[in-house]
Amino acid sequence: MTDSLQTADAPVFERIAPERDLMSKFDGLIAERQALLDSGVRDPFAIVMEQVLSPTEAVIQGKKTILLGTYNYMGMTFDPDVIAAGKDALDTFGSGTNGSRMLNGTFRDHMEVEQALREFYGTSGAIVFSTGYMANLGMISTLAGRGEYIILDADSHASIYDGCSMGAAEIVRFRHNSVEDLDKRLGRLPPEPGKLVVLEGVYSMMGDIAPLKEMVAVAKKHGAMVLVDEAHSMGFFGANGRGVYEDQGLEGEVDFVVGTFSKSVGTVGGFCVSNHPKFEAIRLACRPYIFTASLPPSVVATAATSIRKLRHAHNKRQHLWENARRVHDGLTQLGFTLGTDTPQSAIIAVILPTQEQAVGMWQALLEHGLYVNMARPPATPAGMYLLRCSLCAEHTGEQVERIVDMFAQAGRQMSVIP
Repeated sequence: MTDSLQTADAPVFERIAPERDLMSKFDGLIAERQALLDSGVRDPFAIVMEQVLSPTEAVIQGKKTILLGTYNYMGMTFDPDVIAAGKDALDTFGSGTNGSRMLNGTFRDHMEVEQALREFYGTSGAIVFSTGYMANLGMISTLAGRGEYIILDADSHASIYDGCSMGAAEIVRFRHNSVEDLDKRLGRLPPEPGKLVVLEGVYSMMGDIAPLKEMVAVAKKHGAMVLVDEAHSMGFFGANGRGVYEDQGLEGEVDFVVGTFSKSVGTVGGFCVSNHPKFEAIRLACRPYIFTASLPPSVVATAATSIRKLRHAHNKRQHLWENARRVHDGLTQLGFTLGTDTPQSAIIAVILPTQEQAVGMWQALLEHGLYVNMARPPATPAGMYLLRCSLCAEHTGEQVERIVDMFAQAGRQMSVIP
């Protein structure tokens, strides 16, 4: 037969073109990583915490190391009440939910953590997601649909960009932290469609804060709703630790606040809070909420306890700011180039001119007993390499002095400072 899939002497698989290797697109990355390892440095993205001793100290490659890159801002990971709540929930409800929130995945403590969030933020609505990434993915893709607009800062987190990509709205970017550019771009859009302006309280690469007061005013002038990601400010900005929007007096003007449990709360998970009267409808339409497994009961139990303690953590907040100022001032005096002229948050970015210097500094600090994050493109703007330091409320005065001293030693060793 002429339409046979094979002939007697030619099996079909011999006539099909060879498969294209889908992994070949990563050859450049593989080669770059190998060249880095061949130069004699450790892989900055393959660190193993062999033992965690406290919120500020761990054992890495057999050596006791100060942690300065964990986002454990308020040091809640070893709080006795938080740990006890997790153990109790583990004993009572087991290790997991085996289902989504929409089916069998809502346990007592899921309701409890959402209530804790309502109390903490003073809002009528709270929805918990499995991660902070999924909170942005879900909220942004669900809020703005086809024919509507999302207006976002050019330096927005990857989860915000991915939320935009998942949805069907038109995307408009404005220059980082530029009130004028936001105003201009909103002014060019047709007035009828719905608009969502997405901002961040603290931007995680440089540790700079957004001029939210001015930006929210511009958004409202153009009839846009506002979502603010407060992942890196929850716990220590504002009188109640709610974030930069509280610190700038915007609690009645921001429509949606997104956050995470993996920073100040000290566990894992994400959330959104709002006073919008129709907020609960999000649960019925948000795919990253509907189609994923819910958080284990032990996780949400620890989160609820931590959030309730953070409401009253005034001394912790004060000490965290003291630590941030001392490290920022110390590194500035040593001659390092930092991401901000003054300490704006608990994040301090040390900018290096080349990847080689960044990796070399990172390894030298690790050898001295200090762990920081190394960041490079695409996580940072093109051509920028930096060491990202995250202060913790549990860092002692002695540890802060050692941190600055280790930067001095490593910086001189790598000829980064005089």
